[in-house]
Formats: sequence, C-alpha cells, structure tokens
Amino acid sequence: MSSAGVGYTPRVAIHLCLALTFFLFTGFGAARIVLTLYALELGAPASVVGALGALFYLFALLLSWPVGALVDRVGGRRLMIFAAACSTGAMLLPYFIRALPAFYAAAALWGLALAFFHVTLQNTIGLLSKPEARARNFSNFSLMGATTNFVGPLFAGACIDHLGYTLACLMTAAPGGVAFLLVLAWGRLFPPGNPHATHGIGSLNTLAERQVQLMLATSALVQLGTDLFQFFIPIYGHSIGMSASAIGVILAAFAVASFVVRLFLPRLMKQVAGDKLLASTFYLGMIAFALVPLFTHPVALAAVSFFFGLGMGISMPLTVILMYERTVQGRAGQTLGLRLSANNLVRVVGPVVFGAVGSAFGMPPVFWLNGAMMLIGALLSRIPGERASAVRE
Repeated sequence: MSSAGVGYTPRVAIHLCLALTFFLFTGFGAARIVLTLYALELGAPASVVGALGALFYLFALLLSWPVGALVDRVGGRRLMIFAAACSTGAMLLPYFIRALPAFYAAAALWGLALAFFHVTLQNTIGLLSKPEARARNFSNFSLMGATTNFVGPLFAGACIDHLGYTLACLMTAAPGGVAFLLVLAWGRLFPPGNPHATHGIGSLNTLAERQVQLMLATSALVQLGTDLFQFFIPIYGHSIGMSASAIGVILAAFAVASFVVRLFLPRLMKQVAGDKLLASTFYLGMIAFALVPLFTHPVALAAVSFFFGLGMGISMPLTVILMYERTVQGRAGQTLGLRLSANNLVRVVGPVVFGAVGSAFGMPPVFWLNGAMMLIGALLSRIPGERASAVRE
C-alpha cells in the first residue's frame, strides 16, 4: 500500500507518531499508578480499585471500533488533538477535587483519550509504512510503548514519594499537555483520511473468519494478562508494605524486558511462525504469574517481572502486525479498532472480576488464576488452521 502523499513526509510523520506515543502512553501508565495508589491511600478496597481500573478502558471498549472507522475517513489530526486534551484534563480533576468520584471521572476521561489515540497511532503507522518496512515500524512503535511502560511507573512512583499524591496528579497531566502542543504544531504531517472509505461490513466479514476469531481471542488474553499483571502488582506491593518507588521499579523491570525482546521482533518473525511465538509468550506468562505470590522481596519480584516482560513483550506488536496484514485495504482503522475493542472488553471486565476475587480470597488466587488463563491462551495459539488471507498491496 502506498504510504506517500501530498503535504506530508512519511518518515517525519512516523517520528511524530513515536513522540506522541511516548508522551501519551507515559501519561497513561503514570496515571494508572497514581490513581490506584491514591485510591488505596484513601482506604478504597481492591474491588473499588478494580472498578476504577475498568473505567480506564470503558470508552476504549465502546468507541475503538467506530473511532477506527472514523480515522479511515477523516485522518488523525483532529482525533489526536481531542485525545491529548482529554488526557490532560483527566489528571487535573483529581488535583482540584480530592475525592473518589473525581478519580472515576479521571479514569473515564483517560479511557476516552485512549479510544482515540491508540487506534489512530496504530493506523497511521500502518498507512505510512511500505510492506517491507511495516514490521520494523510497528516494532519501533512497540519499543516506544515498552519505553513508556518503564518511564511511566518510575515517573509516578518518584512523583508520589517526593511530591505527594496531589502534586503527582498535576505532574501526570504534563505529558498529555506536551502531546497536545505537538499535534497543534505538526499534526498536519498526518496522512489525510478518505471520506469515501467503506465501513462496517468489512470488519464483520473479517470477524466471521475462524483464524481471525482465534487471533482476537489470543490478543485479548495477552492484553488481559499484561494489564492485570501491571494492575495487581501495585495492589500486591501495597499489601506487603512496599514503597511506591519500589513498586515502580518492579513494573519498570517488565518494561525493560519488553523493550529488549522487541529489538529482536523483526528477526524472530522471519525465523518463527507467528502462532508459535504467541504460544511461547503465553507459557512464559503462565510461569511468571505462578511465581509472583511466592516472593515478597522487591528484587525477586523485579526478576519475575522481567521474566514476564520477556514473554509478553513481543505478543502485543505481533498481534497488531498480524491483524494489519490480514486487513482489506482502506479498512485498516476499523479492523485495528475491532481488535482494540476486543482487548478493551477484557480490560473492563478483568479488573472488576479479579478485583472481587482479590477482595474475597486475597492476592495469590488472582495471580494463579491469571496463570491458568495464560495456559488457555497458549493452547488456543497452537490450534492448527490456515492463515487468513490478506488483501493488501
């Protein structure tokens, strides 16, 4: 598919996408930590914090698919301006209003921002990439995401420990503000949309394919496992008396491993079939979840987190690449939005369900159940079948 067009330079536009990925996902990762620990500090139980975590993904669940169709037609600039504004306003709410309802509103606003910027950035990277460069560009996109998984928790932990929760909320609003200014200044570099792009039926036809259904299921399980690991590590760490900085280091170890392993993604994709790679990541994730409740020392938990990152680090970009390659030309935004909707469905349900489990039975069963979920994902990944055909240039 041609990535060139009048009025923008693909390479510079990709760099802009990577910069926006850094600031927006850093803000998102930091916001989850700040709001979670702030709510716990105010005495909220795990079930309430689970509901808070679900709100981060509610709008992303409801809107990712239609936003994907919208970005196919109108392009990304206006959608990114809106997303950056929402992310900034989200963290100003708990700064001015120090009560749980403001936290819920902040999480919901972040979910609205996520619905717009995640699918928009993924689609734009795909549009700007020639087929031979697509794996490398998506790998760079995922490497930037891994970097934010490292920076976000450390940033949040340092702000909480040195500035307190209130100022931490204000500081966490800053990355979204930077992204807002970047889009205002250089957003016209984004490729234009196609007002005549078809929508609706293509995604439904794609959803009807058996192999795509399996890929959606495995992608959702990868997302759920990764997200719940990052969500419950702060709760587990808080329950055993760890500092916010120690919790940030543990989560940062996951991000470091994700970054390292993604450096090898293009090479691995040339040597190993995608389904086999996915199965391997699930097995590593299963082992890591089983190990977490056995340790209480930050160094040991950081090692487990690093091991988990080695397994899960390549699974997200891998499912994005596979989904994009199996998409009909002109409907990439919709199909990527469909994938994100499936992922966000489990992100909304997962924290609520597992938060209730944690409140009723404690943290160890939460991690062991997640390990069983990883095993199911590995088994689904190994189901034989024909690779879905791609209709792309």
